[in-house]
Amino acid sequence: MTDLNGDDGQEEPDAVPMEIDGVLDLHMFPPDQVKDLVRDYIDECLEAQILDLRIIHGKGIGVLRSIVYSILEKHPAVESYAHPSDRGSWGATVVRLKP
Repeated sequence: MTDLNGDDGQEEPDAVPMEIDGVLDLHMFPPDQVKDLVRDYIDECLEAQILDLRIIHGKGIGVLRSIVYSILEKHPAVESYAHPSDRGSWGATVVRLKP
């Protein structure tokens, strides 16, 4: 049976199960999925009481990094974010969520 949102209760065929451990590697996702993915991941981390995140976006030309930063700037649960000085610098961003 399909609900009002068209959801029949089954996962989308291209859905990728993800471990919620505070590390999100965006390399396997197309850029058009990143906005929703990062928001949803932050929400899942909050629910799991994970407040320190590492988002791996890669170095490249900075497209994914720009998308990630635009999300982090607007998300009400984000306390701070920066490049880690000790691990991968420009290819990842560390995020601190508000408790």
